Amino acid sequence: MARAATTSDAFNAVAEPRRRDILNYLAMQERSVTEIVDAMEIEQPSVSKHLKVLKGVGLVEVRREGRQMLYKVNAMAIRPLHEWTSTFERLWKHQLLRIKERAEANMERNNSFVEFQTRRKS
Repeated sequence: MARAATTSDAFNAVAEPRRRDILNYLAMQERSVTEIVDAMEIEQPSVSKHLKVLKGVGLVEVRREGRQMLYKVNAMAIRPLHEWTSTFERLWKHQLLRIKERAEANMERNNSFVEFQTRRKS
């Protein structure tokens, strides 16, 4: 089965690491293309292409201020991504809790064994 185009939905758009970097950079503040280029240290045409994809799937919004184009994250469009990844966050928290419980049980067994050995030598 052919892979979906990166412009088809948010999940495909964020599959590209540079786009995720741009979204992270825009997460807290609206920025101009020049600011993004400087921060990401990639060429302006490349940044513009990534922004076009992100805008096309609705992950970023753009407004003009004079000659500058200012980009910001569209939080509502990111929500489905967050909800999907939250499933895996819960899974990993559960797995980490199980690892912690096993480690504590092993430590308790080891401490009991050490106490037994110490009493036996006395």
